[in-house]
Amino acid sequence: MKKVYFASDQHFGAPTPELSLPREQKFVAWLDEVKQDAEAIFLLGDLFDFWFEYKTVVPKGFVRVLGKLAEIRDSGIPIYFFVGNHDLWMNDYFQTELNIPVYHDNKEFTFNGKTFLIGHGDGKGPGDKGYKRMKKVFTNPFSKWLFRWLHPDVGVSLAQYLSVKNKLISGAEDVKFLGEENEWLVLYAKRKLETQHYNYFIFGHRHLPMIIDVGQDAKYVNLGDWIGYFTYGVFDGETFELKKFGE
Repeated sequence: MKKVYFASDQHFGAPTPELSLPREQKFVAWLDEVKQDAEAIFLLGDLFDFWFEYKTVVPKGFVRVLGKLAEIRDSGIPIYFFVGNHDLWMNDYFQTELNIPVYHDNKEFTFNGKTFLIGHGDGKGPGDKGYKRMKKVFTNPFSKWLFRWLHPDVGVSLAQYLSVKNKLISGAEDVKFLGEENEWLVLYAKRKLETQHYNYFIFGHRHLPMIIDVGQDAKYVNLGDWIGYFTYGVFDGETFELKKFGE
C-alpha cells in the first residue's frame, strides 16, 4: 500500500504572519514531497493559530498552504482535518472549498488491518478541568454567535493577540515530558484499551514528539509540532514512524 501521513500543530499566523511564513513554506514543501506516495493525509489540528469562520468571511492569508491542500485533494488524495483548540471554530469552509472533511472529535480508521484512534487530543484524559470548562464555553453556539458580531478586523486581531499573549503555542510546559504516569493522553489511551483495542492512538496538541507502548500491540503517538520540531508521522502499512522533515 501507499503511505499514510500525519502532521499537527503548525500554528500558522503566530507569532506574526511574517514570522510564520517560512514555516508555512516549509510545510508546503513537505506536502509536495508526501503527495508522491500518499494514500491519505491527516492534519490533526491547530493548523492555524487562530481561525474563525464568519458567514461570509474567513481570516486572510495562508494562501500557500490552502492552495496546496486544494491541489492535493483535487488530485484524488484524501485529506482529513481534525480541529484543534486554536481552530475549533471551523464550520464548513474546508468541506465546501477544499472537499476536506472536518472532525470535531476523535474518529476511528483502519489501514491494512491496523486500527487507529485519531484526534487533536485537547481535553482528553483526566485533569485539566479548567480547560475543559473553557472549551465548553468556546464551543457553545451562543458564544460563537456573540463573537460573530465583532467586526473581523477587531475579532481576529483580538483573538490573535490573546493567543500569543497567553503563550498558547508551544510554551515551555508543552515540550517537557511529564513521565508516562502523568501524561494525560497516555492515561486516556490506556483507559480506552480497557473497553476496545486500538493499534495506534495518534494525537497532537502536546507539541512533543513521542511514541509510547500503552498495551499489547498498542502505541500512543504524539506528532510533535511545526514550530520547533517539524515532525510528522508515517504509516507504511506495517509500521508507524515519527520523522523530521529535512532529515
